[in-house]
Amino acid sequence: MTQEQQSAASDDDFSPLGDTYHRGPVILRGQMIPSDNTTANLLKTEQDTDWLHMDPWRVLRIQSEFVDGFGALAELGPAVAIFGSARTPRTEAAYKAARRMGGLIAKKNIAVITGGGPGIMEAANRGAALAGGKSVGLGIELPHEQGLNQWVNLGMSFRYFFVRKTMFVKYSSGVIVCPGGFGTLDEMFELLTLVQTHKVANMPVVLFDKTYWQGLFDWLEGPVKEHGMISSIDPHLVTVTDDPDEAVEIATSAIDGH
Repeated sequence: MTQEQQSAASDDDFSPLGDTYHRGPVILRGQMIPSDNTTANLLKTEQDTDWLHMDPWRVLRIQSEFVDGFGALAELGPAVAIFGSARTPRTEAAYKAARRMGGLIAKKNIAVITGGGPGIMEAANRGAALAGGKSVGLGIELPHEQGLNQWVNLGMSFRYFFVRKTMFVKYSSGVIVCPGGFGTLDEMFELLTLVQTHKVANMPVVLFDKTYWQGLFDWLEGPVKEHGMISSIDPHLVTVTDDPDEAVEIATSAIDGH
């Protein structure tokens, strides 16, 4: 080997930053090399639990919720979601209508999916369960949540709203929205946005109780449209009705016509 070749080889072997340390796919050199190692950290005792509240651990929890949700619902079959207020008393007409709608859907051998709580959700689950159908409740962890209602025969509770919403959209082929508050409006507007922007396949969306929803549509077609914030609402995007039977027929039309 010539002196020039020896010099080149020496340059190739030279590492100006010192040794190389591999931590998984990450390469660390010089001052970046840690004093600990991954296995030792895993086996170490008497360490604090701050890691339980850090974002990387949250990502794993979120992932596990998706895995559990997909696993539980993948073989559910065709389904319709029914949204509505948790505050609706059992004596109200809306409760009785939701119970009827749940029963009619179940008799078509279609699953009913709700948020699993009381009020409208309980009514829809009750109707589906008493009709011998699949009564699904997708609950959410809330400070004052009472848990899933007694009429759910397939239930899950979620930590994260966005995971729960994904399950509603992914496994429902139609939606009925009964009178409700912020939670119901949130679910309705997110779904309409996804349908209108073609992020999901076009699915029938029904709003039950014309009187309740009329003010909202007057506002949308009035100030919101007049300010140029939206175009005219596509009449095919949503149907408003006072008839529980019609609501079910429309909400299940994508399944029946498949």
